[in-house]
Amino acid sequence: MRTLDLALIGNGRIGALVATDATIAWACFPRFDGDPVFCALLDTAPPASARGLWSIELVDGIAAEQAYAENTAVLVTRLTDRAGGVLEITDCVPRFQVHGRLHQPTTIVRRLRRVAGSPRVVVRLRPAFAWGGAVPAVTTGSHHVRYVGPDFALRLTTDASLTALLEERPFFVDDTTTLLLGADEPVGESLTELGRHFVEATLAYWRDWVRTLAIPYEWQKAVIRAAITLKQNAFDDTGAIVAAMTTSVPEAADSGRNWDYRYCWLRDGYFVVSALNRLGATATMERYLRYLVGVAAAASDGPVQPVYRISGSGELPERVEPALPGYRGMGPVRVGNDAWRQVQHDVYGAAVLAATHVFFDARLTHGGDAALFARLETLGARAVAAHDQPDAGLWELRGSARVHTFSSVMCWAACDRLARIAARLGLPERAAHWRGEADRIR
Repeated sequence: MRTLDLALIGNGRIGALVATDATIAWACFPRFDGDPVFCALLDTAPPASARGLWSIELVDGIAAEQAYAENTAVLVTRLTDRAGGVLEITDCVPRFQVHGRLHQPTTIVRRLRRVAGSPRVVVRLRPAFAWGGAVPAVTTGSHHVRYVGPDFALRLTTDASLTALLEERPFFVDDTTTLLLGADEPVGESLTELGRHFVEATLAYWRDWVRTLAIPYEWQKAVIRAAITLKQNAFDDTGAIVAAMTTSVPEAADSGRNWDYRYCWLRDGYFVVSALNRLGATATMERYLRYLVGVAAAASDGPVQPVYRISGSGELPERVEPALPGYRGMGPVRVGNDAWRQVQHDVYGAAVLAATHVFFDARLTHGGDAALFARLETLGARAVAAHDQPDAGLWELRGSARVHTFSSVMCWAACDRLARIAARLGLPERAAHWRGEADRIR
């Protein structure tokens, strides 16, 4: 894969990146930081022999155009062939409410619809396992294909010809074809109706979510698209927010700065929840706060790390995966991130700033109380001790440490907000204490 012009589809549990020609080049299962079953983004092989991709190629195709369905995370790609045949591909990762609960299956739905002419397609579904190092065992049923890896299996259920899929032979799309890839579980209902339901319910979910946002008239389309993208990076099960869906995309060509960003940096999480909260999307912030309090409590008397797994675990040992050459061959491909070992003092300010919302925002279902404030005071004490000490800083310097103004300012912000929260809770002695610490640091 030689492009980063990729569209994100996701549901808060998994996410996939789709190229403009409808090729899925990146997707991790069974969650954001899992095994990249689709890893062609980090491979250099030509399409004919590529691994870790899911392409839908229109025979004699001459044009492609792509856009999201308005105000949603559902992607529509339209392919045109030389004879005037037109094929529309709708991609979505289902997300909608069922019986008052959010339904987020680890499933990718692809619906192929003939728009004009007689389009013929070749589907190349080539999942890879173990970071591109393992070819799955393949078994078939009457309407499904199982791809069995070392740790888990995926099942494709479809109404297309299994022979055409397995042999990657062209077939006509006469009306609508549904491809559903997900957990290794049977589908016990009409696949056509299930695919339609998944897409329509997901469209409705995102449009309802967008309607709740408070957005000025200026730049609405750009802000809505950014908000949907940020929302897709929130792992709803724990509340963590990943910095990105990918790993090992170089910061600059051949720089070697190929980091794994599929984890939750407390600093980045604060920026995201603050942005979404300003738009009225408060639920993301409430989930993130629960995650934040959990990782802070787990730190006990030690320093709070700058980054954690989306599960809340603090260990992210870094390793290199040799089976993939990297984006445009610019490896290495890294898994894990040694930033978890670094000392970054600004995390105390980021954590307290994120939590401050729940003490002052009247829209929230559960406001902050004295018990939460007491937990935050522990972070404040660490900020006081660290504000003038060397750290790796905002730019995560590896191998060196110095006193960074940004870190000091964020330590001040932690104390300043604790003073304000104490005043809000009617705790004058604690308010005076934290105001004194904030003034001293300032």
